[in-house]
Amino acid sequence: METASAATSTLAARTQNASKIYGMGDTEVRALDDVTVGFARGAFTAIMGPSGSGKSTLMHTMAGLDPLTLGQSYIGDVELSSLNEKELTLLRREQVGFIFQAFNLIPTLSAMENITLPMDLAKTKPDQAWVENVISTVGLADRTSHRPDELSGGQQQRVAVARALASRPEIIFADEPTGNLDSRTGGEILDFMRSAVRELGQTIVMVTHDAVAASYSDRVVFLADGKIVDEMHEPTADAVFDHMKSLGD
Repeated sequence: METASAATSTLAARTQNASKIYGMGDTEVRALDDVTVGFARGAFTAIMGPSGSGKSTLMHTMAGLDPLTLGQSYIGDVELSSLNEKELTLLRREQVGFIFQAFNLIPTLSAMENITLPMDLAKTKPDQAWVENVISTVGLADRTSHRPDELSGGQQQRVAVARALASRPEIIFADEPTGNLDSRTGGEILDFMRSAVRELGQTIVMVTHDAVAASYSDRVVFLADGKIVDEMHEPTADAVFDHMKSLGD
């Protein structure tokens, strides 16, 4: 029989009875309502739900960007509320990667400098072989000396993906990572992210409203009104789309 500690050791991140409450009394809003969920290591998970369902709140609280009102959130075995602000900053820098819809690249730095920036800030030496593998996987080998304004939107997002991967974080959180891209380029980025999971062993949790994007994942977790209402393994775009319609999105 698997022990609780053995079960949780297979998870890159998880929440236990997590709630995020805004306001009080008649104005109280439960953006998250007693959510318990885990995200397996080496898996690509999508979080979906109608607007206001709590999907971005779940990601932000799991990533340590916003504290929970009640319950616990863990990265690996570390419970986030047990950390002070400095410790939380270090954990985010060393164990969490982020991919944003808006790329968030430093315009004066080259692609390579943007990719290694988190490690430069942490004063840690990059694993050169790993970084080169990541750059090759996302197809940037011939663009590393270019600044963001010399790159297309798709290439900039590849840099952002590579930056998230380069330090080998415990988990990567992606917030609508293809939202600013055309469908072809978005598909390429999602292919790269899936390759990072399947070939490099990375763990990715992605918030998206796009059924096609979700179909690249191994598992979709559906939220509605701050609660997890269902999940789907090996999703297809049509199945996800139909399920989202049933949730009222």
